[in-house]
Amino acid sequence: MHVIADGDVTFSGDIAKSIACGADAVMLGEPLSGAAEAPARGAWWESVAAHPKLPRGQFAAAPEEALGTLRELLLGPADSPDGDKNLFGALRRVMAKTGYSDLKEFQKVELVLDRN
Repeated sequence: MHVIADGDVTFSGDIAKSIACGADAVMLGEPLSGAAEAPARGAWWESVAAHPKLPRGQFAAAPEEALGTLRELLLGPADSPDGDKNLFGALRRVMAKTGYSDLKEFQKVELVLDRN
């Protein structure tokens, strides 16, 4: 069975955590809405509810200014450390720092859970 992480996957660290917890893929609707090439200038609907005649969920207005190009958002370079650009570059860095070069092996990394 394949697992797709969805919900609050917004920053580069969320992608790395999702993969480490076993996800095979991540949904990136909100992060990609900040791309200069995004349709409707980045306006999107959150997938929280269904309606037979309307798009699913709640409408989120387009950002005032694009965060960068699609390439910058996915592959970098990032010009700030807040994690909204270079989404998959951060995954590569986390894997390198933990000694993994294969995604399937990284999905089996040991986890430490904090109950606070």
